[in-house]
Amino acid sequence: MKEIPSVITIIGGGLAGSEAAWQVAEHGHKVNLYEMRPLVNTGAHKTGNLAELICSNSLGSTLIDRANGLLLHELLTLKSLLAECAMQSRVPAGDALAVDRTNFSQLVTQRVEQHPNIQVIREEVKEIPTGICILASGPLTSPALSENLARFTKKDNLFFYDALAPIVAVDSIDFSVAFRASRYDRGTNPDGDYINCPFTKEQYTNFVSALLKAERVSLHPNESSIVDGVQAGSKYFFERCVPVEIMAGYSPDALAYGTMRPSGLKFSSTIPNPYAIVQLRQDDLAGDLYNMVGFQTNLTFPEQQRVFHMIPGLQNARFIRYGQMHRNTFLNAPLLLQPTLQFQQRKDLLGAGQIIGAEGYLGNIVTGWFAGFNAARIASGQPPLIPPQKTMFGALIHYLTHADPKRFQPMKANFGLLYNEFSSTGTRGERIQKAVERSSALIQDFIRLIN
Repeated sequence: MKEIPSVITIIGGGLAGSEAAWQVAEHGHKVNLYEMRPLVNTGAHKTGNLAELICSNSLGSTLIDRANGLLLHELLTLKSLLAECAMQSRVPAGDALAVDRTNFSQLVTQRVEQHPNIQVIREEVKEIPTGICILASGPLTSPALSENLARFTKKDNLFFYDALAPIVAVDSIDFSVAFRASRYDRGTNPDGDYINCPFTKEQYTNFVSALLKAERVSLHPNESSIVDGVQAGSKYFFERCVPVEIMAGYSPDALAYGTMRPSGLKFSSTIPNPYAIVQLRQDDLAGDLYNMVGFQTNLTFPEQQRVFHMIPGLQNARFIRYGQMHRNTFLNAPLLLQPTLQFQQRKDLLGAGQIIGAEGYLGNIVTGWFAGFNAARIASGQPPLIPPQKTMFGALIHYLTHADPKRFQPMKANFGLLYNEFSSTGTRGERIQKAVERSSALIQDFIRLIN
C-alpha cells in the first residue's frame, strides 16, 4: 500500500491557494503553503498578504438568480473560508459583494497563518515538488516555474493580458457634478452605493475621441498582434478585462451602451438626462478610495491623467493608483486535467485558480475549495470525487476540464453552463429559476454525500 504523505504542498497564496490550504487543513492534514511574495514581487501585487485582490474589489452579485450570486451561495454553503472573509470585509456596493481589499487580504492572511495545520513558507517554488501538491500559482506565475510547467505539460503556455482600473481619492471628486446613486435603487446606502459622473452627448463624444487618440503602453514586439477577445496564435485579451480604450474602438456608442450606460439610475439636476455615466465603486472600508468601474486601461500614466480628468466630476481627481496591464499565464486545462482537477499524467498533482483558466474571484475560490477537498481525500486514501455538474461550481469545473482545447479560454460562472436543457421552455427568468432550484438541491445532496 502506498504510504500516505504527512504534508500536502500548495504553491501560491492567492485566492485559490489560500482556500485550498484551509480546506486541506480543516480535513486534518498538514499543509506547506508556499507564497513567494514579498521576497519575489509579481509587478502587480502591492503587499505580501495572502489573497490580495489585484483588479476590482467586487466579487460580483449576491443575488441568487445571478450566476455569480448562485456560486457565492454555493461557496457559503460549502463553508468556504474566503467567502466568509469577503462577507466580513464587505463595503457598500448595491447588490454586489465588494470588499475593503486590505481588510479582506489581512483577514485571510490572519486566519490561514493561525491555523495549526498550515505553515506559510515565503519562498519561490521553481519546480513542481514530489508528493501530493496543488498548483495554484496564479496568472503571475514566476518565469522559472512557468518554464518548469511548460516542460512538464509538454504544451506551450497560453497568455492573455489582464488590466487594472484606476483608483481615485473621494475627497478629490467634484460633487457639484458627480452624484451618489445605485442602479435600480439596489444598495445598502440610502444615498446610493456608487458615485456617478454624468456626460452630455458632446462631452461623451469628446471623451471617446481623446480616449482613442491617447498614447498606450507598448506591447512586447512579439506580442503586438494581440487582439481583444480573439485568439491570435496562443495569446489573448480576455473579454472581461478588455481595456476601455479598446472597447471604445468597437463603435462610437460602445461605451454608452456598455460600461458607461446610464440605465437604472435616478439622475441629479446637474444633467437631468445624461448620455453616459462613469461609475465609481467604494474600494476601502473607510470610503476614502473609489475605483473606476469597468475602466481597465493600458494608457500611459500621463495620458490617464489627461484623459480621465475630462470626466465630469473628476476634473481635479487625485489618482491613488493608475490603471495598468500585466501578462497572465494559464494552462490548457482540458488537455491536462481530469474532472477531479488532477493532472492526467500525475494523479497526485492538482490544479486550481487562474492558472487552469478559472476566471472571476469566486471561480478562483471554488476551484481552490475543490482541489483542496480532493487533495485531502487522496491523502486519506479515499478516491477523489467529481463535482455535481448541474451546480454552478460543478458546471464551471466541467467546462474547465471538458472544453474544446483548440478554443479554450478562461471562463467565469454563467448560466449558459447550467440550463441548456431548459432552453426551449419558458422565459429566461423561468429557466434560470429552474436551474437555481436544481443547483440548490444538488449542493445539499453533495454535502450529505461528503459528510
